[in-house]
Amino acid sequence: MSRVGKQPIQLPDKVTVKVTDSNVHVEGPKGKLDYTLPEGVNVSQEGQNIVVKRESEDRKVRAMHGTVQRLISNMVQGVSAGFRKDLEIHGVGFRAAVKGTNLDLSLGYSHPLLHPIPKTLKVAVAENTKISIEGIDKQLVGQFAADVRNYYPPEPYKGKGVRYVGEYVRRKEGKSVK
Repeated sequence: MSRVGKQPIQLPDKVTVKVTDSNVHVEGPKGKLDYTLPEGVNVSQEGQNIVVKRESEDRKVRAMHGTVQRLISNMVQGVSAGFRKDLEIHGVGFRAAVKGTNLDLSLGYSHPLLHPIPKTLKVAVAENTKISIEGIDKQLVGQFAADVRNYYPPEPYKGKGVRYVGEYVRRKEGKSVK
């Protein structure tokens, strides 16, 4: 049995979960999220706990058991506390700004990079180099941060680029003169 899948999900106060035939609807103080269950996985509510069970021992069903438990757990955490990713920009002249519904990045290219911000995310820029991304959907927050980082990943020689806060960049030695 899946070690992750058999763990019950504890519901915090002010979070409600409605389970229908193949849908899970989670609602909390920060918002609402929905998830469609795959075949072979059942979800039930027992008091203040959510329990995920599987119907068979098929390989696909076993694979989805822990995944569904973790996805629902992330939904519960998202609507109660939310998720946050912080990025920082290193490099002379590199900066970011929020312009309407776009994130404007100046990363040394000949043109500005305008990255559209999804409606469910809140993006803030401090000191022109620190980007904060907040939202209730863990996948959406992480994907947005990864897309922004992908425009100019940190390079190993000077360390310039967009990186996660606290990310270690292994530096390389430059050319040596003989």
